[in-house]
Amino acid sequence: MHDSTGSDPNRLKGDIRAWGAALGFDAIGFSNIDLTAAEPGLIAWLEAGFHGSMDYMQRHGIKRARPGELVPGTASVITARMDYFPAEATASATVLEDGERAYVSRYALGRDYHKVLRTRLQQLADRIADAIGPFGHRVFTDSAPVLEVELARKSGLGWRGKHTLLLDRSAGSWFFLGEIYTDLALPTDAPVTEHCGTCTRCIDVCPTQAIVAPYRLDARRCISYLTIEHAGSIPEELRAPMGNRVYGCDDCQLVCPWNKYAKPTGLPDFAVRNGLDAATLVQLFRWTEQEFESRMEGSAIRRIGFERWSRNLAVGLGNAPTTPEVIGALEARRLDGSQLVREHVVWALERHRH
Repeated sequence: MHDSTGSDPNRLKGDIRAWGAALGFDAIGFSNIDLTAAEPGLIAWLEAGFHGSMDYMQRHGIKRARPGELVPGTASVITARMDYFPAEATASATVLEDGERAYVSRYALGRDYHKVLRTRLQQLADRIADAIGPFGHRVFTDSAPVLEVELARKSGLGWRGKHTLLLDRSAGSWFFLGEIYTDLALPTDAPVTEHCGTCTRCIDVCPTQAIVAPYRLDARRCISYLTIEHAGSIPEELRAPMGNRVYGCDDCQLVCPWNKYAKPTGLPDFAVRNGLDAATLVQLFRWTEQEFESRMEGSAIRRIGFERWSRNLAVGLGNAPTTPEVIGALEARRLDGSQLVREHVVWALERHRH
């Protein structure tokens, strides 16, 4: 454990919050490393198979709930929130109601958040080191077996909503989370009270009924999982409910009453790129692999690769209104080089024959 926090660790906390705000973070919190209360839920979730093909979840197992095992020497965790909602994006409802357009989750419209947050968190760690000298730390942004929501909850950044995402009374849920595991002994912040009450809008709206109970998500049914994490064929019974959602899904956030308080991001990094807030399915499906690679440079979407992207778009086109453009786009890739894409194109064309 590092003891260079000076004589007043609370003053250091105040400094860290100020430095975080200067780096574009909208909130900074501090948690201890005791996540034992979250262990039973994590074990039950894994045993139910709700993680699907995300093998890394099972592989890391209980280490996710034990920061001191993941990074030996960790004494406390600095948690950070960064708002991402792009104010200028075409309204989500407008896109979701237009079956010819492709819906891309709001968080992925701009620059890859992993890069943005990782850079800023490292800058924050460097700023701390400038003030107190070298200290042990490791930065995380959705990049390792970390119980992000639980750590953010414990550090007072919000409460866990019934959709399993973190909620804040003044910011809703349109934000990213990141952490700095540190050997600094910093006083813990108090959790906030929960404010979901009897509301079940997120559960009721889920197109694939992936929220199987309050606070319990079956990732295998979640459109975000199916379009991003899942590498193979999308189960047929889940294709129609996907509608035009081709990368992620925001439905549970869009209906949440707390998101009326969400603040648009002021960071240019999260501004819309490539017209992805309102592009048509046909436009995107006509991209070549080279176009995909170049246009998605610096985007989180590039991580799923051209094959999954094409698979998702084929499903969207299968759910789109039957038009000559839609049929033509699908026919043009009926003999696609990928068996996975061909399978979903054939399914989509069948949909338009009935």
